[in-house]
Amino acid sequence: MPRIRCPCRPGRSASLPQLSLHSPLGSLTLTQEDDALVALDMGWGRDQEETTLLREARDQLHAYFDGDLPRFALPLAPVMATPYRTRVWAALSAIPFGETRTYADLAKIAGGSARSIGQANSVNPLPILIPCHRVVAATHIGGFSMDGGLETKRFLLSLERRDRQQIGQAA
Repeated sequence: MPRIRCPCRPGRSASLPQLSLHSPLGSLTLTQEDDALVALDMGWGRDQEETTLLREARDQLHAYFDGDLPRFALPLAPVMATPYRTRVWAALSAIPFGETRTYADLAKIAGGSARSIGQANSVNPLPILIPCHRVVAATHIGGFSMDGGLETKRFLLSLERRDRQQIGQAA
Protein backbone atom coordinates (compact mmCIF):
# COMPACT_ATOMS: atom_id res chain seq x y z
CA MET A 1 0.00 0.00 0.00
CA PRO A 2 1.38 3.43 -0.86
CA ARG A 3 2.30 5.51 2.17
CA ILE A 4 0.28 8.70 2.11
CA ARG A 5 1.56 11.64 4.05
CA CYS A 6 -0.23 14.83 4.90
CA PRO A 7 2.11 17.56 3.64
CA CYS A 8 2.18 21.22 4.54
CA ARG A 9 2.78 23.57 1.64
CA PRO A 10 2.86 27.12 2.97
CA GLY A 11 3.93 29.62 0.35
CA ARG A 12 4.98 27.08 -2.31
CA SER A 13 4.83 28.77 -5.70
CA ALA A 14 7.74 27.29 -7.63
CA SER A 15 7.02 25.34 -10.78
CA LEU A 16 6.69 21.64 -10.03
CA PRO A 17 8.03 18.90 -12.31
CA GLN A 18 5.35 17.32 -14.49
CA LEU A 19 5.33 14.44 -16.94
CA SER A 20 2.48 13.50 -19.25
CA LEU A 21 1.56 10.16 -20.76
CA HIS A 22 -0.97 8.67 -23.13
CA SER A 23 -3.45 6.23 -21.61
CA PRO A 24 -6.70 4.49 -22.58
CA LEU A 25 -8.46 7.35 -20.75
CA GLY A 26 -6.65 10.02 -22.78
CA SER A 27 -3.70 12.14 -21.75
CA LEU A 28 -2.70 12.12 -18.08
CA THR A 29 -0.23 14.40 -16.31
CA LEU A 30 1.68 13.48 -13.17
CA THR A 31 3.00 16.21 -10.86
CA GLN A 32 5.81 15.82 -8.34
CA GLU A 33 6.79 17.93 -5.36
CA ASP A 34 9.97 17.10 -3.50
CA ASP A 35 10.16 13.30 -3.34
CA ALA A 36 6.47 12.41 -3.88
CA LEU A 37 3.63 12.59 -6.38
CA VAL A 38 1.09 15.27 -5.53
CA ALA A 39 -1.37 15.13 -8.43
CA LEU A 40 -2.60 13.13 -11.43
CA ASP A 41 -4.67 15.20 -13.84
CA MET A 42 -6.41 14.62 -17.14
CA GLY A 43 -4.85 16.45 -20.08
CA TRP A 44 -1.35 17.11 -21.33
CA GLY A 45 0.79 19.32 -19.11
CA ARG A 46 2.37 22.40 -20.66
CA ASP A 47 5.80 21.91 -19.15
CA GLN A 48 7.44 18.48 -19.24
CA GLU A 49 10.29 17.56 -16.93
CA GLU A 50 11.34 13.95 -16.55
CA THR A 51 12.51 12.98 -13.10
CA THR A 52 13.30 9.50 -11.87
CA LEU A 53 10.07 9.42 -9.85
CA LEU A 54 7.89 10.72 -12.70
CA ARG A 55 9.37 8.16 -15.13
CA GLU A 56 8.72 5.39 -12.61
CA ALA A 57 5.13 6.58 -12.09
CA ARG A 58 4.58 6.75 -15.86
CA ASP A 59 5.96 3.23 -16.27
CA GLN A 60 3.77 1.90 -13.45
CA LEU A 61 0.66 3.51 -14.97
CA HIS A 62 1.47 1.96 -18.36
CA ALA A 63 1.90 -1.44 -16.66
CA TYR A 64 -1.41 -0.94 -14.80
CA PHE A 65 -3.29 -0.18 -18.01
CA ASP A 66 -1.60 -3.17 -19.70
CA GLY A 67 -2.83 -5.44 -16.91
CA ASP A 68 0.64 -6.15 -15.55
CA LEU A 69 0.53 -4.16 -12.29
CA PRO A 70 -2.13 -4.74 -9.61
CA ARG A 71 -0.52 -2.45 -6.99
CA PHE A 72 1.32 0.85 -7.26
CA ALA A 73 4.52 1.37 -5.28
CA LEU A 74 5.01 5.12 -5.39
CA PRO A 75 5.48 7.83 -2.74
CA LEU A 76 2.32 9.93 -2.56
CA ALA A 77 1.72 13.31 -0.90
CA PRO A 78 -1.66 14.43 -2.23
CA VAL A 79 -2.37 18.15 -2.41
CA MET A 80 -5.38 19.35 -0.42
CA ALA A 81 -4.73 16.69 2.22
CA THR A 82 -6.26 17.08 5.65
CA PRO A 83 -5.90 14.55 8.45
CA TYR A 84 -9.39 13.18 7.65
CA ARG A 85 -8.82 12.99 3.90
CA THR A 86 -5.48 11.30 4.55
CA ARG A 87 -7.28 8.59 6.57
CA VAL A 88 -9.87 8.15 3.81
CA TRP A 89 -7.22 7.99 1.06
CA ALA A 90 -5.19 5.45 3.07
CA ALA A 91 -8.33 3.30 3.42
CA LEU A 92 -8.93 3.60 -0.34
CA SER A 93 -5.36 2.48 -1.00
CA ALA A 94 -5.98 -0.66 1.05
CA ILE A 95 -8.83 -1.84 -1.22
CA PRO A 96 -7.39 -4.74 -3.23
CA PHE A 97 -7.05 -4.53 -6.99
CA GLY A 98 -10.25 -5.67 -8.71
CA GLU A 99 -12.41 -5.32 -5.61
CA THR A 100 -14.85 -2.65 -4.44
CA ARG A 101 -16.07 -1.36 -1.11
CA THR A 102 -19.07 0.79 -0.29
CA TYR A 103 -18.91 4.33 1.00
CA ALA A 104 -20.34 2.97 4.29
CA ASP A 105 -17.55 0.34 4.48
CA LEU A 106 -14.95 3.10 4.16
CA ALA A 107 -16.74 5.25 6.77
CA LYS A 108 -16.39 2.39 9.28
CA ILE A 109 -12.63 2.34 8.64
CA ALA A 110 -11.80 6.04 8.29
CA GLY A 111 -14.60 7.52 10.38
CA GLY A 112 -17.23 9.97 9.29
CA SER A 113 -20.21 9.15 7.13
CA ALA A 114 -20.73 7.70 3.66
CA ARG A 115 -21.30 11.28 2.47
CA SER A 116 -18.00 12.52 3.93
CA ILE A 117 -16.21 9.59 2.25
CA GLY A 118 -17.74 10.69 -1.06
CA GLN A 119 -16.62 14.26 -0.45
CA ALA A 120 -13.04 13.14 0.29
CA ASN A 121 -13.11 11.01 -2.87
CA SER A 122 -14.33 13.94 -4.94
CA VAL A 123 -11.19 15.95 -4.17
CA ASN A 124 -8.73 13.06 -4.49
CA PRO A 125 -5.86 14.63 -6.47
CA LEU A 126 -4.33 11.24 -7.37
CA PRO A 127 -7.16 9.22 -8.91
CA ILE A 128 -6.18 5.73 -10.07
CA LEU A 129 -3.07 5.85 -7.81
CA ILE A 130 -5.37 6.37 -4.82
CA PRO A 131 -8.18 4.17 -6.20
CA CYS A 132 -11.34 6.12 -5.45
CA HIS A 133 -12.97 4.31 -8.40
CA ARG A 134 -13.14 1.20 -6.18
CA VAL A 135 -15.77 2.80 -3.93
CA VAL A 136 -19.43 2.26 -4.82
CA ALA A 137 -22.76 3.10 -3.25
CA ALA A 138 -24.76 0.37 -1.53
CA THR A 139 -27.30 0.23 -4.37
CA HIS A 140 -25.49 1.63 -7.42
CA ILE A 141 -22.08 2.53 -8.82
CA GLY A 142 -21.84 5.87 -6.98
CA GLY A 143 -20.07 8.91 -8.40
CA PHE A 144 -16.71 9.70 -9.91
CA SER A 145 -15.14 13.13 -10.28
CA MET A 146 -12.37 12.36 -12.79
CA ASP A 147 -13.00 13.52 -16.38
CA GLY A 148 -15.34 11.07 -18.08
CA GLY A 149 -17.25 10.53 -14.85
CA LEU A 150 -19.04 7.22 -14.52
CA GLU A 151 -17.82 6.02 -17.93
CA THR A 152 -14.23 6.33 -16.67
CA LYS A 153 -15.12 4.63 -13.39
CA ARG A 154 -16.78 1.74 -15.22
CA PHE A 155 -13.75 1.41 -17.51
CA LEU A 156 -11.32 1.23 -14.56
CA LEU A 157 -13.46 -1.29 -12.66
CA SER A 158 -13.85 -3.42 -15.78
CA LEU A 159 -10.11 -3.25 -16.50
CA GLU A 160 -9.30 -4.43 -12.98
CA ARG A 161 -11.90 -7.23 -13.01
CA ARG A 162 -10.59 -8.52 -16.34
CA ASP A 163 -6.96 -8.31 -15.25
CA ARG A 164 -7.71 -9.92 -11.88
CA GLN A 165 -9.31 -12.87 -13.66
CA GLN A 166 -6.26 -13.21 -15.92
CA ILE A 167 -3.90 -13.03 -12.94
CA GLY A 168 -5.94 -15.74 -11.17
CA GLN A 169 -5.85 -18.01 -14.22
CA ALA A 170 -2.07 -17.61 -14.52
CA ALA A 171 -1.49 -18.64 -10.89
